[in-house]
Order: sequence, then C-alpha cells, then structure tokens
Amino acid sequence: MAISRRIFLAAPLAAAGRAQTAGLPRQVKAFCIDFNWLKGAFAPPGHWADASPEQHADWYQALGANTIQTFCVSCNGYAWYRGGVVPPQPGLRHDFLADLVRLGHRRGMLVFGYFCIGANTRWAREHPADSYGAPANVYHLPLTDVYLDYLGEAIADAFRRTGIDGAMIDWVWNPAAKLRAQGWIPAEQKLYTQLTGRPFPSSGAPGPEDQLAYERRAIERCWERIRQARDRANPRGILWLACARLNDPTVAGSSLLRECDWVMNEAPSRDLLEAARPMVGAKTRLIQNVAGWVNHDARSFLSHPANRSLDLYGFAEPRETSLPLPVSEYLARPLSSFTGTDRMGANDRNIAAMARFYRGLGWDAVIPQRS
Repeated sequence: MAISRRIFLAAPLAAAGRAQTAGLPRQVKAFCIDFNWLKGAFAPPGHWADASPEQHADWYQALGANTIQTFCVSCNGYAWYRGGVVPPQPGLRHDFLADLVRLGHRRGMLVFGYFCIGANTRWAREHPADSYGAPANVYHLPLTDVYLDYLGEAIADAFRRTGIDGAMIDWVWNPAAKLRAQGWIPAEQKLYTQLTGRPFPSSGAPGPEDQLAYERRAIERCWERIRQARDRANPRGILWLACARLNDPTVAGSSLLRECDWVMNEAPSRDLLEAARPMVGAKTRLIQNVAGWVNHDARSFLSHPANRSLDLYGFAEPRETSLPLPVSEYLARPLSSFTGTDRMGANDRNIAAMARFYRGLGWDAVIPQRS
C-alpha cells in the first residue's frame, strides 16, 4: 500500500500555500501531464477521457508543484471541459478542466489550460480549405481570419467557463515548410496579400525576406487576437507562451515575447532562455522546462546553483492510467535506479528528480512506501 494520502500530501500542500504571494508563487514549480501525445502522435479523441480530476490534483500536489498546466483544447481539437463552444473529448467522464481548477485552487495551486495554435486536427478536418490537411506532429494551420475567429472564441470561452488562472499557448508558428513544398494553399495566398498588401508571387512562393515579413505579421496579428480574447473574458488571466525556438526570426523581438505574461524555453539549453531575456517585457516571467525531451536532465540542470532559483516546468506523456507513475514510487526508489533511455524512461528519471527538488529533498532522499 502506498503512503497514506493525508501524510504524503500534507508537506507539499503547506509549502505550496506558503509560496503564494498575491496569488502568484515566488518560484513557479509547474508540471503538465501531457494529454497531447500518445506514442509520438496526437492522442485520438477520447483517449484518457475517464481521467479523474481528483487523482490528477493529488498527483500534482504530491509532486510538490504549485502550478498545474493541463488542457483547454488539446492538439486533437477536442476540449477537456463540458458545455463550451468546442466539443468535449468523446466520452469525457468528468468536467475535467473545471473540476481540476476547483481542486487545484483548494490545494493552493494555480491551474492553466492549454491551446495548440498551429495544429488542430478536428478544426482542420472541418475546414479543409483553411488547412494543409490535418497531419500530426507538424504545424498545419495558416493564421487566417476564420481560424482566428474560432481561436479567439475558444480562448474566451475557456476562461469564462472553467475559472483557469491562465492559458498556455504553444506552437505559435506558421505552417511548416514541408507542407508548403507542393504549393501554398489558396487561403494562405489570400492571407499573404491581406497582410502584405502585395499580390502573391506568380513564382508560387515569396522570397525569404518577404516570407519572413509576412510570417511575423501573421504571428503578431494572432497574438493580438489571443490577447483580446483573454481581455474580454478575464483581463487578469495569465498568458503563457511555450516555445522551443525563442530565437526564431519569426518571433525574435516581437510583441508576442514582449507582452506575454510568462515565456517558457521548452528546449534543454539555458542559452535560449538567456537569448530571450532582453526581448521579453519588464514584468515577464521566464520559465525553463526541465522534462519532456529525451535530452533533458533535470538533476544535472538543477544541481547548478545558477539554475535553482529559476521558474521551472516539466511535462510527460501519461501511461494508460492517465497518470505517470505514482509520486510515492518516484520517491521510494533512488534516482540512480531510473535508467531508461527512451522518452518514457527519461521522463521518469526527470520526474523523480523534480519531485525531490520541488519538495525540498536531497538528491539521495528515499522515502519508503508504507505498507
């Protein structure tokens, strides 16, 4: 039998409560149980639809997190709450997001929902003229008027209906080059003319400088619509950008980086975090991701004194239970016993390290599971 829930969870709950200052933690200690992915592809609609909000809240609390990042709408295009403008995950057993917000707040944690900007399988299939198909694991949506209308409505609706403290926006990119290789779709050609004031080139593609100028305008306009949607629904809501390429020329020096409340470097390299520092706003929180990629090494990163005070985040694909391993198991085994080298194994090793750091334990700490 695992450690009793009352004893095991009490310390992280008290710590999370002490960490709050005017509703925000002094140091962000965030995690995401990632419903986007299943074995390297977008999870099909309804997968993990029976997930228990209470079990998830308990898991995050046991980890020592003070910030939960879960989902408004995942990449498959279905929502994790009921009654909104976006259809819920088929078979959704609970009003998952709204319930997790309530439970997280009761435990002293912030709760964020997620939107994938550049990909949405359901929406793409329903609007084939405005998408480069609906492939998984690639940005396929031009940021057209009709798509931004949908996105703004979905974001405002999620804020109003669920009580989330903020929204993470991810994949804020234009369509991938490999999708445009066979020619730009008419909807994006029209958008190019709309945003640049010039006819789409007869050659079939704009030159590099013209394409960059167009893509920057598209992202700036998308960001403006996202911010307006938040402001309509909850002006105090936090907008959190996740980005693996903070130095990408389509976003470097943009209002997206200057105006977003939280900006996260998803990649393992701290160099990208530092590259973004002069480009973000004076009050922007910079967050470093330390789990989710095979080459993340949370223990090594967090052992460096300069990294220990950073705002932190990690994510991991769940098992079929809709959860990673129990936190009690991560703490009952020495860190050295987590030797897996694939994505799931690397996530387990990094979660075991994050649990110790988030809970204020030493790397060698082992807490036996009680029978």
